[in-house]
Amino acid sequence: MRPLYPLLLTAAVVLTGAAAGTAEGRTVAFTVRSAKSGAWSDPATWAEQRLPRAGDMVQVRAGHSVVYDVESDQAIRMIHVAGTLSFSRRKSTRLDVGLIKIQAGDEATEDGFNCDAHSAPAGGTPAGPRPALEIGTPQEPIPAGITTQIRLTHFPGTDRDALPAIINCGGRWDAHGAPMDRTWVKLGASTQPGASVVTLAQPVSGWRVGDRVILTGSRQRHSATYRKPGGGPSGQTEERIIRELEGTQLTLDRPLEFEHWGTGETRSEVANLSRNIVVESADRGGIRGHTMYHLNSTGGISYAEFRHLGKEGVLGKYSLHFHQVRDTMRGRGVIGASIWDSANRWITIHGTDYLLVRDCVGYQSVGHGYFLEDATEQYNLLDRNLAVQAYGAKRLPKQVLPFDPNDGAGFWWANGRNSLTRNVACENDEYGYRFEIARRSNFNPELLLRNPDGSEARRDVRTLPFYRFEANESHTEGLYSFNFGDDVNPAVRGDRNHPFIARNLRAWSTHYSLRPNLQFFLMDGLRVEGAVYGVYHPDYDAHVYRNIHLERVGAEPVNRGHDDDSVQYGSFTYDGLTIANCRVGRDPLIQMACTSPREGQAGHFRGVRVINSPSQSQVVDLGGGPRNSRLEHGIAYYFHDFPEPGKTYRVVSSRFPALAQDGTYAAVPKFTGRDVVAAAVDPVPFPTLLEPVDDLPPATMITAVCRIGSGDRLRVTGVAHDNGEIAKVQVNGQPARILASAAGVVDWEIELAAPKEGTLTAASTDRAGNPEKLPHRLTVPYR
Repeated sequence: MRPLYPLLLTAAVVLTGAAAGTAEGRTVAFTVRSAKSGAWSDPATWAEQRLPRAGDMVQVRAGHSVVYDVESDQAIRMIHVAGTLSFSRRKSTRLDVGLIKIQAGDEATEDGFNCDAHSAPAGGTPAGPRPALEIGTPQEPIPAGITTQIRLTHFPGTDRDALPAIINCGGRWDAHGAPMDRTWVKLGASTQPGASVVTLAQPVSGWRVGDRVILTGSRQRHSATYRKPGGGPSGQTEERIIRELEGTQLTLDRPLEFEHWGTGETRSEVANLSRNIVVESADRGGIRGHTMYHLNSTGGISYAEFRHLGKEGVLGKYSLHFHQVRDTMRGRGVIGASIWDSANRWITIHGTDYLLVRDCVGYQSVGHGYFLEDATEQYNLLDRNLAVQAYGAKRLPKQVLPFDPNDGAGFWWANGRNSLTRNVACENDEYGYRFEIARRSNFNPELLLRNPDGSEARRDVRTLPFYRFEANESHTEGLYSFNFGDDVNPAVRGDRNHPFIARNLRAWSTHYSLRPNLQFFLMDGLRVEGAVYGVYHPDYDAHVYRNIHLERVGAEPVNRGHDDDSVQYGSFTYDGLTIANCRVGRDPLIQMACTSPREGQAGHFRGVRVINSPSQSQVVDLGGGPRNSRLEHGIAYYFHDFPEPGKTYRVVSSRFPALAQDGTYAAVPKFTGRDVVAAAVDPVPFPTLLEPVDDLPPATMITAVCRIGSGDRLRVTGVAHDNGEIAKVQVNGQPARILASAAGVVDWEIELAAPKEGTLTAASTDRAGNPEKLPHRLTVPYR
């Protein structure tokens, strides 16, 4: 099959300007320019009839295609790609370089962040073919056994905050290494200290002897301690080299130091960090490099390794940065990449929509790891990624969202209208997953956003629920596994028909499992095993909890409303709550909130099971009561069919005696603690606080287009995600075949005749009947 997409995508080019008068803002005088298409190693390719050498400023001119085919440690200062620079698929290569700039035009500046406004053609439309840096393509990647290495090298006198770098300024940058079926998997059996053979949960393809792997930790660490990358492991994750590989058995280069769990539901991961495409800083301990895609860029990355990159403490200089791309990379993104030892994030998605980040491994980062930067990002899909050891850091200067402390989250985002599915986070300093959006004196969360129909309007981002947050896992975190909302001013809220919904989460060997500081919230499926706290510091207000299983939670399985304030803003329900093998000491299993600013608020519990979980304060109590002096309105908790089947017990605080006038209230042995009383009352209805409605359409992406043989038929593949369930995907009105479906994400494929008008249009409809109003449109040639 011959690849068509992304090679023939058309889009406008709009570029930002560089500061005139600086060295980086002046037009470069190139010392070597291409004279024709050809091999980098052929002197005839170059106008100067010589090969580029150390310190040269090289230009691949528009209309020329140059194949890089050398292994050289002679660092080129800059390469301006105005034509096509591709890397050999037949031999291994190495390029040391200060700046690669993919940008149309005959001129360029040595600026490692901004693109050059003078290079944009009149009307913003590219003149001629798009400039391209091509390190393999999705259909023809750099094959196994061939390596491509790019070492970003700082040159004295250049801007250390912006260089070295790879910058895509409205061109195409593709980097595609040898595929793997999985980049990380669960352990298939537990390991003990001293073991050098580990068992994977499933066979893997694409892993090789000599690859670097990590085994993630299994025991909880509580240390939000800042550590520089390269300073050694933090926690119990261990790096090793594969010495032998047979089936599911890996033999490592040296024995393990720690136990790693590999049975039941608490299993650590084994992740492969090695790829046959490597982009790295030449001096990991010195001035590091960074990479960027700008607005109107295209291309994508799969199975490439980004290591020792990112500029610590410098805004916008990340290991891999999608900078205000919006949707010109729709359906493209980062697949199966390894990003590790980063001094500033792993992947930053800034002002960018419809990006796909899947099967990636992030390991050791200063600051948040997978990061969505300014709260305007929408419809991005982060699926089946691994986040290990994002370290706490300082706020970045002039960062867009001033309330973000940059304290080390595996995943951090501020606009709910994105999908995070099937990811795993572990050993991050502060959070596995942090959703945070707030109003502060220096930030207004009412932002200009695109609506599902393409129109634009200002919206309070705090009111946009999760598009999809499902089947995510967190373990061995420094502090929190899942933390949602704004604790300072609780105003992150959905509504009765559009709540924030999280489904099928798992947290183990962690400190705080779930902290929901938002209103109108549905938690449907949470399993916690081996934690200090279960549901912690909830801002109860139209909260619905279903199918909650808390196992071996050591302090507070269910914390009171707003924790120490013991304030409950609104009502909540638990439907299916299991508390098993929890030995919590002095605190009750369920802490009761004491006071509310509104009258008539309640909590309802149904389907409660308490298994082998003794407590000095019994099942329900105040848990120390409010640590404020303000008591406003009392709250009642209703237990349906508990502690006796067929009866409803009403529990109230002894600090509000007026609430205990409708029955004979007293302590109930093995049920109530000393600060509450209970009475059996007439049955009351179990309330329905939320009635979720699906009125958002799906988001569909074309990920690849190939011509089948020499005919006029195409194979089109893609992915779609939705807040509900997708019923069908159509391309040019024809139904696509669903290949896989899980957690609201579907992979699809279709074969069809190449359209004579040259346009493919892909759109989905969900089971609620919502058709997609902004389909993915892609232009391809008829032949």
